[in-house]
Amino acid sequence: MRKFINERSASLPPSGIRKFFDIVQSMEGAISLGVGEPDFVTPWYIRDAAVRSIKRGLTQYTGNRGLPELRENICRYMEERFSVPCSPEHTIVTVGASEAIDLALRAICETGDEILIPQPCYVSYAPLVTLAGATPVPVECPASEGFAVTPEKLEEAITPKAKAIIIAYPNNPTGAVMDGEKLKRIIPVIEKRDLLVISDEIYAELTYVGKHVSIASLGNMRARTVVINGFSKAFAMTGWRIGFVCAPEEVDGAMFKIHQYGIMCAPRMSQHAANAALAEGFADGFSVVEQMREEYARRGRFLVNALNSIGLDCFSPQGAFYAFPSVERTNLDGETFATRLLKEKKVALVPGAAFGEAGKMHVRCSYATSQSDLTEAIERISAFVNQLGLK
Repeated sequence: MRKFINERSASLPPSGIRKFFDIVQSMEGAISLGVGEPDFVTPWYIRDAAVRSIKRGLTQYTGNRGLPELRENICRYMEERFSVPCSPEHTIVTVGASEAIDLALRAICETGDEILIPQPCYVSYAPLVTLAGATPVPVECPASEGFAVTPEKLEEAITPKAKAIIIAYPNNPTGAVMDGEKLKRIIPVIEKRDLLVISDEIYAELTYVGKHVSIASLGNMRARTVVINGFSKAFAMTGWRIGFVCAPEEVDGAMFKIHQYGIMCAPRMSQHAANAALAEGFADGFSVVEQMREEYARRGRFLVNALNSIGLDCFSPQGAFYAFPSVERTNLDGETFATRLLKEKKVALVPGAAFGEAGKMHVRCSYATSQSDLTEAIERISAFVNQLGLK
């Protein structure tokens, strides 16, 4: 049957995250710090809005772009929370932020194009670029620079074939952020090289140091930025599969046609739930989001302090809910460290190489889990590190 599989699909490596998840599912007593998913239940008022929509029989398709009232609230949300002006006419409600990323890449990529991807980064970017027919080009973001994109590293990676750059801060897996000053440093390079920006801001609300700054809010960048966001992380709505994208008119038009043919519309009940999340947020200052963010920040401080104390040098995350410690002092790479830790101590982490070559001496630890699990996991990791010894 291999003759029926296209080369792009066949060339994709299996997910470096899923392998460990699958093992954990069948391992009794295992603790997983691998899942990038809030451990909070979706707030009741959001669930109730979906239930009420179903009881009212609102189970039909919506318009392709999504419910008008939801798109209007999304635009208000982006303006008030992040100073990014958006138009409901150029906003698409998507099946999670993941669909939005795929739409953006398929809308712009031609064979021979290069898409710049700062690494370490979310595992899906490079495969989606490949599937869209372009070539992913890594941009190294070392720990010494706070895992941020620098003008120098960006210039090194750019060739005449470069068409766009994917920017994703707060970052998965490092927890790094890029504040306004750091973003302003790379804007001249982006403008000089005439790059489109795809800005994945799914963790925008989970920023612990200052306030999230969208590159689309700076200078003239709104006109060349595709802004992607959603409800999964901030509102604990991963399974609802609801996101959105606000793009410049020409790019939006191409994305919309792909969305029309491929998806038609996001689930209606999820759209009603998302609309309730925003409406209630406007009314109470997004208190639920604030409470979850404070809890994540507390867990993050605990985990980073614990990892550093046992000898695993760890950058202090400023957003998202991940720690990305280096395991270099154990004389193991991230893959070997994670494999042995799971086998010997039943703790699942994600090897850093899953997020690009720059992460190969790291592992990713999610702290979107209970404090009791974090405490037990640290005890097991500490015992494992003590067995290895440190150089």
